[in-house]
Amino acid sequence: MNHRLSILIVDDETMIVMLLEDMLADLGCSVAGSAGSVAQSLAIIERTKQTLDGAFLDINLRGELVYPVADALKARGIPFVFVTGNALHGIDPDYAGVPALSKPFGARAIEQAVRLFAERRRVPATA
Repeated sequence: MNHRLSILIVDDETMIVMLLEDMLADLGCSVAGSAGSVAQSLAIIERTKQTLDGAFLDINLRGELVYPVADALKARGIPFVFVTGNALHGIDPDYAGVPALSKPFGARAIEQAVRLFAERRRVPATA
């Protein structure tokens, strides 16, 4: 890999953010930022849009749904994975094709998501 993947973490649970940061560091990734709200997330996306390679998105951020963040990432061609403590069947049907991880997740699941991000970076999406 020529440069480290730059990953956004969106989760309102500090322990989950810290766990993801550690797992991503072990995989040679850098964390572009972490956010616990939609507004914070959108600000990070705007600031890092040229260098962001992927994102892990918790669906429910203290009652605020993360879908506006998902839409902003999708519009920029940035891959993302949902992470949820709720049942996977609770994901909005409009996002049925998006990979989702259920909490608690293991290192292998994060590694697979990072591989997906790396593959998407090497093969840019066509418009």
